[in-house]
Amino acid sequence: MGLIFFFILAAMAVVAAFGVIFNKNVVHSALSLLVNFCALAVFYFMLNAQFLAIVQILVYAGAIVVLFLFVVMLLGAELGEKVSTWLTVRNAFLAALGLVLLTIIGTAVFENNHVFQTAGKTGDLTTAAVQQYGQTQMISRALFTDYLLAFELASVLLLVGIVGVVWLARQPQERAGPEENQ
Repeated sequence: MGLIFFFILAAMAVVAAFGVIFNKNVVHSALSLLVNFCALAVFYFMLNAQFLAIVQILVYAGAIVVLFLFVVMLLGAELGEKVSTWLTVRNAFLAALGLVLLTIIGTAVFENNHVFQTAGKTGDLTTAAVQQYGQTQMISRALFTDYLLAFELASVLLLVGIVGVVWLARQPQERAGPEENQ
C-alpha cells in the first residue's frame, strides 16, 4: 500500500514539475509549482521528517508560491512569450550542460548510496537521536557541520539567481532607452 501511494505521489510530483515547465499560462505554472511543493511535503512526512514537511508547506507553498501569484497578478505579467523554435544552439548547449550536471549528481547519489550500503552506515539521524535532541537541532547540527560546503554552495546559487533576476529585469529598461524610461 505504501509503495503504491509513493508511486502515485511521485507521478503526481513529476507531472506537476512538467506543468511548471511547459505551461504557457504563468498562473497555471505557479499552481503546478504549488502541487509539486505539496507532494514533496508529503514525501517528507513519509520519511518521518515532520519539521521539513512543515517548513516546505509554510515557506515554499505558503509564502513563495503565493508571492509569485501576487506578483504575476498585480503586475499583469504576459501569459507567455512566443518562441519560434526550441531547437537552437543555445538550448542544445543548455540541455547538454543539464545532462552533465544530472550525471554528476546521479553519480554522487549512487556513490553515497553504495558507501552507505557497504559500510552499513545510515548517518546519525536515527529515530532515537531525533527523539532525544529534536529534529530542528539535528538538522541544524548536520547543516552547519557535515554539510557546510553544500549549504554555502546553495547560498552562492541563490545569490547567482538574484543577480540573474536583477539582470533580466533591467534588460527591457536598457533596450527602451533613457527617454522612454522617464
